[in-house]
This record gives sequence, C-alpha cells and structure tokens, in this order.
Amino acid sequence: MKRTGSGSYPSLAQRGFVLPTRLAPARLKASAYEAAGASGARGRSWQTSRAGPNAAAVQNLPLLRSRARDAIRNDPWAKTAISRLVSNTIGTGIQPHPQHPDPAIRRQQKQLWDDWVGESDADGLLDFYGQQTLAARAFFGDGEVLLRRRMRRPDAALAVPMQVQVLEADMLPVEKNEGTAGGGEIVNGVEFDADDQRIAYHLLRRHPGEYNRVSSGSMLTTPVPADDIAHVFQPLRAGQVRGVPELSTVLLRLHSLDNFDDAVLFRQEISNLFAGFLVKPNAEPGLLGDPVTGEGLEFDSDGFSPVVSLEPGTVQELAPGEDMRFATPPGAGADYGPFMRQQLMAAAASVGMPYEILTGDLREVSDRVLRVLLNEFRRSVEQLQWNIFIHQYCRRVWAWWVDACVLSGAMDAPDFHRARREYLRVRWVPQGWPYIHPVQDVNAQKLAIRSGLTSRSASILKQGEDPEQVDQENAADNTRADGLGLRYDTDPRSRDMAGDAAGDAAANPVSTPSSKTGTADEKP
Repeated sequence: MKRTGSGSYPSLAQRGFVLPTRLAPARLKASAYEAAGASGARGRSWQTSRAGPNAAAVQNLPLLRSRARDAIRNDPWAKTAISRLVSNTIGTGIQPHPQHPDPAIRRQQKQLWDDWVGESDADGLLDFYGQQTLAARAFFGDGEVLLRRRMRRPDAALAVPMQVQVLEADMLPVEKNEGTAGGGEIVNGVEFDADDQRIAYHLLRRHPGEYNRVSSGSMLTTPVPADDIAHVFQPLRAGQVRGVPELSTVLLRLHSLDNFDDAVLFRQEISNLFAGFLVKPNAEPGLLGDPVTGEGLEFDSDGFSPVVSLEPGTVQELAPGEDMRFATPPGAGADYGPFMRQQLMAAAASVGMPYEILTGDLREVSDRVLRVLLNEFRRSVEQLQWNIFIHQYCRRVWAWWVDACVLSGAMDAPDFHRARREYLRVRWVPQGWPYIHPVQDVNAQKLAIRSGLTSRSASILKQGEDPEQVDQENAADNTRADGLGLRYDTDPRSRDMAGDAAGDAAANPVSTPSSKTGTADEKP
C-alpha cells in the first residue's frame, strides 16, 4: 500500500469506505423478537398482562371456577375431559407399599392400612381411594383441593383414630390478604411466617355457596395449622399460592362451540319438518267449493283458508289452479364435521389429552399411531401422578396415618422417635395401564425379565400390584395344587428355561428345516 504525501497511510475515507456516524434510532429500538415488537397490526392489537403469579391466578378466580363447574355439568365435552383425566390419573386408586426394613413391621402396616381404608372418610361416604377420585375431580375442575386431618377420640371404634376430610377450594377465601404480627402475611387465605413458610390456612366455617346454611358467623375464617392441611394444586409459576381450573384456557371455546352445535341441531330439527305450502290462484272467496266434500270453503278472518295438515296415507285433492310446494331448508353443511373435529382437537390439546381419547373417534387411526398417542398421554398423566398427587396428597396422608398409628398405640413401633423416617418410607403405586396388545406386551415383559433388563418386582409394580402379595399368592396356589396332585402348565416349575413344558423336548424333538416335510399349508 502506498503512502500519502504526508508519509502516512491513506484513511478509510480516502480509500472509498463510508462509515456511519451513528446507528439509526429506529434500529436501536427494534425488537430482536417479533413477538416483543409493538409495531405492526398483530403487535398493536396484542394486549397482555404483567400480573404476578398470584395476581394472575386469583384474578376473577371465583368466576372462573363457576364457569368451569357449569361447563362440567352441562357441556358433554368438558364433562368427558375431566372424567378421562380423573380415571386415568387415579383409576381404582394409588396404593401404598410400605418399605420399612423390618418385614414384620411391613406386614403390620399393610394389614392396619387395609383395615383403615374403609374408615378414612370423615364424611363416611367413601373409602380412601374414593376420596382420591373426589379430590382429583376437584383438582381438575377447580384447580385445587384441600385435605384436612381430623383426629378422633380413641373410643371412636376406628382402626386408626384419624380421618381425612376433603374440602373444596372455596373454603379458602382468595380475598383474604393482610399482614400478620412478626413480619408474616396472609396471601389469598394462606398464612406465611417471616421465612415464607406456610403456617396456617384460614378456612371458612361454611361453604360460601350454601346459601341455606349461611348464618351470622358462617363467613368468618378459622386458622387451621398447615400441618393439618394438604393443599393439592399444580403451580404453573414460581411463587404461586393458588391453583386454576384445568379448563381455563378452553372454557370460552367450549361455550361458543356448544352454542354453535345447538344452532346446527335446531336447524336440523326444522329441516326434518315435512312442511308444504298450498298455492291458490287469485280468486274471490266463495267462488270455489271444497274439492272433497263439495261444501263451501271456510276462511279465516284474514280471508285465507287454514293450513292443511298432512297425515300418513293422506291423498289430498287440490282445487283447479291450486299447487303444492314443499320447503327445502338448508342442511348442516359439508364443513360441519371437519369444523367440529378441528375445534375439539384444540379443546383436547388444551387439557393435554389426545383427540381420540376425548371423543372416542378412532377412525383412520392404526394400532401403531394409537400406541404413540397413548404413550404420550400416559407420560403426562404419570407426571401428574408422581409430581402432584403422590407428593402433595399421598405422602402427606401417609405421614398423618403413621403418626396416628403410633400415638394411639394401634401399631407397635419400637424406637419410633429415633427411626421415624424408616416408618415413613413407602412406595406409592398407581393402577397399572391396560395392555394395548396383551400377547405382545406380556411377551415383551417376559423377555425383558429373562434378559435382565428389568425385574419381576418392577414388572409387577408397573401393573399396580404388590410383588410380595403376588409371590405369596403364587406360593399358596402351588402348595394347594401339590396337595391335590394337580399340575398346570402355568406353573413355572413344570417348564424349562425356554418356556416349554418339561419333558416335551425329549418326547417331541424339534425337527430341523431340512427334515421337514412340505405340506400344502406351509410356506416355501
């Protein structure tokens, strides 16, 4: 590069480069993400809220709950969505399997739990697993549910003097917000201490919707220690205190869809009416007689004869010049089915459920596609089971139950004050999923167990059963069969490692391909 006359190298400007003096203001203000831009028709019309997790959750929450409950009562798709979520999440119940290291204590806990299950309901209507179903219905419908521990007197004739009461979220008023002594506060009915630990729930004495039971003191709240409450809800944002209904994002869509469907149904009712219109020539009244009877026609006050009703088998003769025309109202339209399908797909996606499960419409769905859909749905259900119900509901109730067993003397618990954690060890097992293809699924489990990829216990637990109980039942069946001299091919002791009946291989040797004799039924 040549130097200039001054002895220095030429500048960039002298070399032809144009440098901007500053960036354009518009470019500085432009958003890197289109969704964050305020310009454009789409951005200007997008109104958003900056409310925090609690302000967003409780804003108009009573109205949101009432609309969700109304939809579940009256809208078939909303009712079906909640029913499907409850049945798949709870099934026949999420059962505990104690994990105490002492087998004698485990057996004692199992027996005592079985005796208490039918006495767990403080209202005396359901057993423990029925309460799980009721709580799950409130969880999905209202967004949250409360469980309250109720200690009973020793003379209550209960296996364990403790019961559980299921309460709707309305019993915890969202409008109760105030500060407390010591630097704490009450947020939407939940009291926190200075360390942001939940210490109490301020519950109403009566349900606010039961107008016939409202008294002068029914709207007063009573603080209940947090140790006696299990608050089950799904926090969608960090710091959220109250839950929102599962149908929140789809309520308006379902309401509009229900109105549209009713309008189409009403139109179809009109279409099914076989309506005919009698067209008469312009004539003065009294000139023509009844073509059937020959008598004079009777007219209404407006000068027209009454509408003639049609009955099956009727042959109506018309007067000269008269004509009969039938109504042709429009049908539902060719786009009705695809439109309803698209809207129901959006509704199903809103609650995390495949369209096929919500509607039962399995047209054009193969077994492989159905397996993919069910696996994805089951994964989301298992997330709710383990992260919400087992953690917030089942573990809390088990801790209450163990403490009540020990304090009441219903269970022998040596060294409980030092080893309480061992008594609290439990494995909760949801009901197993039904087989999609029983033969293939069972064979796959058998191969996995034989190859060491899983264990018998894990496979049994996956089906919602207790491995120890299954082994005891198998042992009892084998002992009874041996005592009676019975032998079944389902007995693993009578089969070899390949799964064939013992002795069959020697009696019936397997033929090699070269020794087979071809038949008409065999493929070459």
